[in-house]
Amino acid sequence: MDQRSGLFRFNLAGLGLPKSQKLRSFGVYLSGILFAIGFWSMIDAAIYSKTVNASVVHVTFVDWIPFICSTLGMIIVNSIEKTHLLNDNNNSSFLGGGDSSTAWKARVILFFGFSLLAGGLAGSFMVFIIKFLLKHYTFPTLGMGVSNIVCNGSIMLSCIVLWLSQNIEDEYSYSLAL
Repeated sequence: MDQRSGLFRFNLAGLGLPKSQKLRSFGVYLSGILFAIGFWSMIDAAIYSKTVNASVVHVTFVDWIPFICSTLGMIIVNSIEKTHLLNDNNNSSFLGGGDSSTAWKARVILFFGFSLLAGGLAGSFMVFIIKFLLKHYTFPTLGMGVSNIVCNGSIMLSCIVLWLSQNIEDEYSYSLAL
């Protein structure tokens, strides 16, 4: 057994993975596909609600609120660079006495973005439960609530894929810090 200086036993660089630029491009495209699936899922439910739906339940503004929260959370999370999160000057205090670091501000904004993402997904589950499940609707109408969950879940996955693909470092020089 040879002693390697890596953290893991497996050498990921020798698996024939594509270069970081190709992987980054693939991640951005995959993220766009996931976001398009989520967006179209919500649009499809709204169109079905207004044209084909025979029940009294329709997609209203309440159904769009989780989508709006998830989309704003995705924009906020993917607007922050990884370098700002790791750049800590140790000269900032919590209440603002002294210089405030950009790392602390970036972490608070990132937390706010992830809170919006989680709130959007949780909100879609709550709309599904309160509006559709508690009133015992059957599946053509229940599908509008399921599409809301699919929408917010795919937006959250899109955000994760885009965050990871934007922060890929060149030539597989990953640094894992706890």
